[in-house]
Amino acid sequence: MTDTPLPAARRPTDVNAPCVRVSREAGEETRERLVDAGLFDGDRQIAVVDGEIYVPVVDADAVPADLAVVDRATGGRDQQTTPADLLGEAPTYERLGDIVVIDEDDPEVARAVADAIVTSDVPCETVLNRASKVTGEYRVREWDRLAGESTETVHREYGHEFLLDPTTVYFSPRLATERHRVVEQVQPDERVVDMFAGVGPFAVPVASRGAEVLAVDANPAAIPYLRENASRNGVADRLTAVEADVRTVVDGVDGDATSEGYRDWADRLVANLPHSADEFLDTAVALAGDDCVFHYYDIQHEDDPFGPGVRAIRKAVAASGDDYDVTVETEQVVRSYAPHELNVCLDVRLCR
Repeated sequence: MTDTPLPAARRPTDVNAPCVRVSREAGEETRERLVDAGLFDGDRQIAVVDGEIYVPVVDADAVPADLAVVDRATGGRDQQTTPADLLGEAPTYERLGDIVVIDEDDPEVARAVADAIVTSDVPCETVLNRASKVTGEYRVREWDRLAGESTETVHREYGHEFLLDPTTVYFSPRLATERHRVVEQVQPDERVVDMFAGVGPFAVPVASRGAEVLAVDANPAAIPYLRENASRNGVADRLTAVEADVRTVVDGVDGDATSEGYRDWADRLVANLPHSADEFLDTAVALAGDDCVFHYYDIQHEDDPFGPGVRAIRKAVAASGDDYDVTVETEQVVRSYAPHELNVCLDVRLCR
């Protein structure tokens, strides 16, 4: 048998305290108003009963006359108020720095969840609701900003930090474990090409392992963040960030014929563009050195999640004329992407 938490206003440590009573919809606005006036009692919990929020105050007599003050049992701050306390059920959300991301189709539900998050003790400056799927060349989506002003944040992951704005660049915190799996394989002095680098969640940790990294992305919004993240993580001397279609760096960075280019250069390749990485397989083969590990991301049906990728890689190698042995070292399911579809990674060794 499991214990069911008591509602916020009935926990055993509750004591009566003066509170401002407002509707749930006005809860966050009222809390901020009381904070600005120095009246919010940060030692007490906010309580929610029957759709009304009770915001504890330190001085009932100083509360503006347009706000109703009542005595109400509220818990101590050692008991954190969660969004579930306020909604009656736990909403689904994920953290991206101090941004909270939700995915609600119903605008009224989205608003209620956002209000609960900002009223709760969840550390949060901004709440974004996904308004579209990832689309376009730069893999960004549309968002509804439900709370907060800034959409720029610093996200921390496995000891590294990444400045980013999810409204202009692609970043998925759900891939942290997978990124770490790949990074842990990197050896010092490797030469690594991150073919679709974004703000650097692969490239920066790889460089921190002592590798020399070429990080390429076509999104002009991503490159300043990529360079900033290399600097703030102390790897700018080992990471070259290039704004380009990766196909142009093989024989000269961004098509510059005077540049040496990166043909046959890489000991390791990362191709995290699962919907269309197959379009860049000839480039990957051209970048690969004599002994290269290729991390190829794909989305396929659960009945055969790895076969199409393996066949496509072998076909690209055969078409290149290079005499590579192709060895599949790891078949990794990253996550479920959609009903009956899996996001997978193939770790493939290309060895001349």
